[in-house]
Amino acid sequence: MKTLIDQLSLYAEYHRDPRNVLTHFIGVPMILWAVVILLSRPALAMGGVALSPALFAALAAAGFYLRLDRRYGLCMAALLALLLWSGQWLAQQSLALWLGTGLGLFVLGWLIQFVGHYWEGRKPAFFDDVVGLLVGPLFVLAEMGFVLGLRREVQASMQARVGQTAGR
Repeated sequence: MKTLIDQLSLYAEYHRDPRNVLTHFIGVPMILWAVVILLSRPALAMGGVALSPALFAALAAAGFYLRLDRRYGLCMAALLALLLWSGQWLAQQSLALWLGTGLGLFVLGWLIQFVGHYWEGRKPAFFDDVVGLLVGPLFVLAEMGFVLGLRREVQASMQARVGQTAGR
């Protein structure tokens, strides 16, 4: 399995334009939330826990993130838990609200992403490696942390491999 730095660096190669990175701060969370919402139906309640495709996908994703890095993995697991909670709530609402919210976020999130990649002049990373769909949310979390001055060692390792984002 590739390391945290391998995964983030590979993803970063497709995201050198700061406008594209900015679109990811908006579009990736929208897409992630949309997927959780859409996978929150059907659900089987068992012991107060809603067993849904979203829960199993989130557990698998959290396992992937935890294997890459404990701190990022715990942050991603917490974010996924929040998304699961909200997705489950929406799944219990009317079909129109659940589906409209999920599809609306999904479509709008991807439109924002493709605008960013138009500016970048490069296709999205997942076109070459489907794992990029999992790495995208982690990349956004890492980049947000870098803005806050966190995990400078991860940022330095990534920059040593792919250089600094243009305009930074």
